[in-house]
Amino acid sequence: MTKEELVAAISARTGLNRRSSEDALEAALETISDAVRDGDKVTLSGFGNFLLVDRAPRKARNPKTGEVVEVPQRKLPRFVPSKKFIELAK
Repeated sequence: MTKEELVAAISARTGLNRRSSEDALEAALETISDAVRDGDKVTLSGFGNFLLVDRAPRKARNPKTGEVVEVPQRKLPRFVPSKKFIELAK
């Protein structure tokens, strides 16, 4: 499902026009992104959690040259689905 298809589905379910549905979706995504970027955990009951995790520094190998390369520590966004959401996929 693409973003456009999601907007159309929201519009059909809520009765909102397409523009309002798109604005609502954009606002929700931006709010979640901003909160996670700021280090907050976003919990949507029955769906899952969005959070920021630290990835430890590590050594990797350049596959082309075989040279060992230092990969610095970094923060990555992570989504953890809820048990209810996982059950839907079975």
